[in-house]
Amino acid sequence: MKNNHLQRQDLGLDVQQLRSAIQSEYESVALKPEQGFHFHTGRKLAGMLGYQEEWLDGVPEKAIESFAGMGNPFSLGELRPGEDVVDVGSGAGIDSLIAARMVAPGGEVIGVDMTPVMVEKASQAAQEAGLDNITFRQGYGEELPVDDAWADVVISNGVLNLMPDKTAGLQEMVRVLKPNGRLQIGDILVQKEVPLSAKRDIELWSG
Repeated sequence: MKNNHLQRQDLGLDVQQLRSAIQSEYESVALKPEQGFHFHTGRKLAGMLGYQEEWLDGVPEKAIESFAGMGNPFSLGELRPGEDVVDVGSGAGIDSLIAARMVAPGGEVIGVDMTPVMVEKASQAAQEAGLDNITFRQGYGEELPVDDAWADVVISNGVLNLMPDKTAGLQEMVRVLKPNGRLQIGDILVQKEVPLSAKRDIELWSG
C-alpha cells in the first residue's frame, strides 16, 4: 500500500485522519479500559465470544482488560505446536499471547498493531507472561512489517472492518502466508450495503 497520506477517492475519506481517530479510540482502550465504551471489552467479552478459561490462564490481566475483539479466531481451529503466526491488529495482545502458548515449542508469533500504546502494553504483557516466542511491531494491516511467506497462520480479530482498503489488507495477509497457509479471522459482517454517507463518517468508523 502506498496511499497512507492519500484520500480513498471512492469514499471521500482521508486515510490518515481516519487512522488518527481510530488510534485515539484505542489509546483510551489501552490506558483507561475501565471507563466504558460503546463496545464490550475485557474478560466479560472474552467469555461472550467463547474463549476457554484454560486459554486465559496465565495471560496477564493487562492484556485481558483491554481486549476489544469482535469474534474468536480460535473457534476456527486451535493452532499447532511449531506453527508461525501473524496477529493483525494485535491490540493489547490477548490473542497473540494465547497463540504463542499454543504454538510452543518451535512456533513464533508476530503481533502487529498501529497504536503505539497498545504495542507497548502487549510487549509488557508478553514479558510478564514469560513468553520468549512472541514479538510486537507497530504497523498497519495494509503494510505488514513481516517477510513474505513467513506465517503458517494469520489471525485477526475485529480489525479488518477498520481498514478503509480491505482488499489491500487481505492481500497483505496472503503475502505473509506460506503456501497452503490459512486465515482465521473474527470480525463484523453486514448483510446489506452500508450507505456512502455512513462510510464517510469517521465517527462511525472509530466509535
